[in-house]
Amino acid sequence: MRVLYYDCFSGISGDMNLGALLDLGVSEAHLRQELSKLSLDSAFELVVEKTHKMGISGTKVTVKLTPTWHTHAHHHEHRTFKSIEAIINASTLAQSIKERSLKMFWTVALAEGKIHGKVPDEIGFHEVGAIDSIVDIVGASICLEALHVKKIIASKIELGGGFVTCAHGTLPVPAPATVEILQNIPVTLNRVPFETTTPTGAAILKANVDVYEAKPSLVIEKIGYGIGHKDFSIPNILRVYLGEEDERVDEEVILETNIDDMSPEILSFVQERLFETGVKDVYTTAITTKKNRLGVKLSVLVGLDKEAEAKCIIFSETTSIGLRRSLVQKIALDRNVLHVKTPYGEISVKCAYFEGKRVKYKAEYEECKKAAREYNVSIALVYESVTLAMGKENV
Repeated sequence: MRVLYYDCFSGISGDMNLGALLDLGVSEAHLRQELSKLSLDSAFELVVEKTHKMGISGTKVTVKLTPTWHTHAHHHEHRTFKSIEAIINASTLAQSIKERSLKMFWTVALAEGKIHGKVPDEIGFHEVGAIDSIVDIVGASICLEALHVKKIIASKIELGGGFVTCAHGTLPVPAPATVEILQNIPVTLNRVPFETTTPTGAAILKANVDVYEAKPSLVIEKIGYGIGHKDFSIPNILRVYLGEEDERVDEEVILETNIDDMSPEILSFVQERLFETGVKDVYTTAITTKKNRLGVKLSVLVGLDKEAEAKCIIFSETTSIGLRRSLVQKIALDRNVLHVKTPYGEISVKCAYFEGKRVKYKAEYEECKKAAREYNVSIALVYESVTLAMGKENV
């Protein structure tokens, strides 16, 4: 399966993303031709150059506002989501590019709306609404569509530290919008005392990445480097890989034992202890043991790293004096957890993906139960609200 992997050891910004994808092989001519469909040619100049950072060569992209534009508009013009939506929808870009672009802008609108207590449709985008960020986000959509990948993966995202000056004043790094966008996504902090991930970069990842993995398994075909504008103590570079991902096969262990002389209450306690340890699954099967006694077969699916702890619990908490051990290969769908907003509060949803496409999802039962009791509605109604919210997530 063809995949794109973002290695965000030094964060991500809109221009670094464009540079990395062009360096990976997306045609610069194609990008320019598609951006011209926005009818903003007189507002900006796209500068693409080969350069290097700390000895690593790559592509640097700069979006320069034209002198004519400077005389009519401030560099950080405030725009609402509705005005940006109108610009994009009025273009002759492909529908898939429009939808991907609007999904990224909507991601920022939701974050900014929550921070400032405003309706997302009417939020002022400030920096993200400026021409350069429109180019960064729509350009990202153009490049990602051109790559025809089935799945996008990302590493942990470095956010940096310190303070940054923006339209709202001096704010701590990471900026509030960046943190809001990247909730429940793995990040690292303070590798350098500067902003390494911008709200635009965060939105590009949040709206497009299917799964976050520290150690993806893939055959690398191409590598691209997007060069950042600032100099850090580490290379200010976004690295991306294009390649083929192998089917995910994990080696795990099944531990089994037959039990016919123990209270079911104790067995329930054992099951809780095992799950607390971090085993993958625990289940029992009704069996008939020797001398025709009724009993259960306790089965524990566990990773190699937790096997010793699982054995210790089984031997110390049950009447078992022996185990059967089988090494198995487990094929699992990629998965992540989304947090969707419903009329009954935010609900966590487990999503599973096959070949980069979401094939199923399930709302967390305990959270739905809690919401049903808190709002005095049926749990079925809460589940229905999750289904509606997930439908919006697909837009």
